[in-house]
Amino acid sequence: MIDVLVSSPIALFSSALTLCVIFVNGLTDAPNAVSTVISTRCLGLRPALFMSAVFNFLGVSVMSALNNSVTMTVSNIVDFGDDSYSSSVALSAALFAIVLWAILAWYFGIPTSESHALIAGLTGSAVAINSGFGGVNAGEWFKAVKGLGVSCAFGFFAGLLMCRIIIAVFRNVKRSKADRFFKYGQIFAAASMSFMHGAQDGQKFIAVLMLCSSFSGVASKLSGSNTYIIALCSAVMALGTLVGGKKIIKSVGMDMVRLEKFQGFSADLSASLALLLSTLWGFPVSTTHAKTTAMMGAGAAVDRRSINGAVIKDILLTWVLTFPGCALLGFFATKVFLKLF
Repeated sequence: MIDVLVSSPIALFSSALTLCVIFVNGLTDAPNAVSTVISTRCLGLRPALFMSAVFNFLGVSVMSALNNSVTMTVSNIVDFGDDSYSSSVALSAALFAIVLWAILAWYFGIPTSESHALIAGLTGSAVAINSGFGGVNAGEWFKAVKGLGVSCAFGFFAGLLMCRIIIAVFRNVKRSKADRFFKYGQIFAAASMSFMHGAQDGQKFIAVLMLCSSFSGVASKLSGSNTYIIALCSAVMALGTLVGGKKIIKSVGMDMVRLEKFQGFSADLSASLALLLSTLWGFPVSTTHAKTTAMMGAGAAVDRRSINGAVIKDILLTWVLTFPGCALLGFFATKVFLKLF
């Protein structure tokens, strides 16, 4: 991969943009994994972010070696055509659109999804370079949409059900004893959530990094694993996690819904299961969507009034706008980049 980057400025540019997207993903998406463990005071901000960075790294590394079905889905979702140089330019434009969208969401403290921004940005760029939807793989594209629906529904109802089961089982247990148990249980669940975030999102961006070096279009077949790319992706995502995320943690963990320790445990474990199943099935889903819907379910299990409707409305609006917004950015960025380069 190094030889390719050195010999081609556009490959170097697209790879740099991919690393920026991975970094921003660690900055904006990864903090969702530890938002509840911080808001319930099971861990402080710094220890939680460090734990998240470590388990994100492990998630990317381990799952990429065991199951790369998400990587294959993303790599085949669009086709930029046979011209490798123009394909690289279009890919760069899509990545630029994703970074811009993510920074705007981070600035306003709204937990958007880089996963679906990636799909939308790639789609917009493919439409621009092909002058139509001929380069969009409908089967793979709707797999992502299906994954969105399944992960959100599973996250919400699993969080709701698990929370109610815990309430029934621990009804006669002293509050102090239950809180001690769920404090450590939630730390474990938050670690598993961070692991699955790395497993899901890491595979998506590994696919893009491999495309940057292949020059054969986004629909090219990828086989095997690249240890260098996996390590690089893991390290950059972990760095982004360590750098920040306070705004996202505040929006999700403190403003959206107030949870007790057992509710945080239910939400994190439910979201982790949703991500694990989605990864094994090859669905490129959003950790943000899975986590926030699981938190809503855990909150609703105790008191629906604990959920801040205004914050949820802002988050849902961002989710709805991500596909058309990022697709349009990718489309216009591609038109501009093709003229500039």
